[in-house]
Amino acid sequence: MRTPVFISLLFAFVLVSLGAQNVNAQLLPSLGGERSGTSGYQFLKIPVDARAASLGESVVATAFDISALYWNPALASHMPGIQAGFHHTAYFVDVDIEFAGLNYKFPGSNISIGASLQTLNSGEMAVTTEFEPFGTGKKFRLIDVAAGLTFSQQLTDLFSYGITTKYIQESVAGISSSTVAFDMGIFYAVGSTGARMGVSVRNFGLDGTPSGELERTVIGANPTQVETDFEVLTPPTTFHMGFAYDMLKSSTNSSATVSAQLNNPNDNAENWNVGAEYGWKNTLFLRTGYRFGIEEITVPSFGLGIHAPVATATFKFDYAFNHLERLGTVHRLGMSVAF
Repeated sequence: MRTPVFISLLFAFVLVSLGAQNVNAQLLPSLGGERSGTSGYQFLKIPVDARAASLGESVVATAFDISALYWNPALASHMPGIQAGFHHTAYFVDVDIEFAGLNYKFPGSNISIGASLQTLNSGEMAVTTEFEPFGTGKKFRLIDVAAGLTFSQQLTDLFSYGITTKYIQESVAGISSSTVAFDMGIFYAVGSTGARMGVSVRNFGLDGTPSGELERTVIGANPTQVETDFEVLTPPTTFHMGFAYDMLKSSTNSSATVSAQLNNPNDNAENWNVGAEYGWKNTLFLRTGYRFGIEEITVPSFGLGIHAPVATATFKFDYAFNHLERLGTVHRLGMSVAF
């Protein structure tokens, strides 16, 4: 019975995706790469947790941990008790990305609330100009922050929804821009078949208007100009639709889950993600994934997770390895605890 259900879900997934692409062609023209660079706050698109990164970012239907606050707020109400976690990403050129989250499900209730904080810090960089390519002696840094509050509710054992309200700020070289955005998601489990579906819309919000002053050197009688007029920044809204299926039940010594996800960003072409996770005795987890339609990605992602029960708490440690063809390798580490 489980194999026909899995095949049927994959078939439905393909049909819905093709239908979505046809609708986009009529109502929201998909210009593919021509849309690149048309939105701001790009740090919001970088995955913050190790598990999702190792699974090819195909977790909108399987993020039953603190990363639900980032990927799909509907999943937050499926986590019992208190969940807390911290993830670190050693990104390219010494850029650091941090994510911290806390989720609390009210006892005897189907409601949970959560809070999250996502940051990107470029570190100090030298100011250079075309006239002083080796540096002017000044330093600057890029700092991005997104703070969110999440509400999630299970309406039934099979269906839940959630919404996150986020305050976003981007600051660089004396210029800052802030706005408010929302993440919305739903989750549905297909009975006890092991199949489930998740849909989320992330970073849907208002445009931000940069403020501040920026000095730049030009050729002419007045070599220094002060720029105070800037273009507005649109949040990088992304639609995710994902399916997952448990190939093996976790009640045995082993568990195995496969997942697939369609992503439709407002500033690039659609792309597909797939992932697979194998668990041994709910202690050791091996993961891999791949993102289709991303030019820089030529090899799968890999990762592992370890769950360690200690007294009444369970500690989770995650690691992910990602490689981009020209930019290089990204390592992610995460630790969370559930009470």
